[in-house]
Amino acid sequence: MSSATATAALPSGASVLASFPDILVIPEFVFGGLVWILVASTKVIIPMNQGWVMFVSVFCFVISTLLFLLYLCGAHGGKSAWVALDAFYQVIASLFYLSAAVLLANTTIQLKNNPLIFKQYQIDIAAVVFAFAVTLTYVIHMVFSLLRWKSS
Repeated sequence: MSSATATAALPSGASVLASFPDILVIPEFVFGGLVWILVASTKVIIPMNQGWVMFVSVFCFVISTLLFLLYLCGAHGGKSAWVALDAFYQVIASLFYLSAAVLLANTTIQLKNNPLIFKQYQIDIAAVVFAFAVTLTYVIHMVFSLLRWKSS
């Protein structure tokens, strides 16, 4: 069992930035941060949709940052429970971002024919693109985290 754990362990220290899928945290930060900024810079037209998108983007940004810092410090100590935690978080983040991206796309479609808020429409289009980009990044991270968990 220890040989399987050693090959499927979470990296620590600077190796977090050199291992796949953990390097995906960088585009998750960038794309997720852009979703957060772009949605925050628009007027709230549909509070439920945009509120959920803001919650998801802030939640995932904070938790990803926390996990990233913990992995950098080596707080996991090579324990397999952290591999399961990482896989669980990636599943939750993927599902949350998929739902947020779909809701944001729905909100953007509703703004399509209103010339008074064309600038907001353009910002929302950019936010939708980045929301689906971060969703794809989290899904890729999720698949490889689940494979790592399965082999641990």
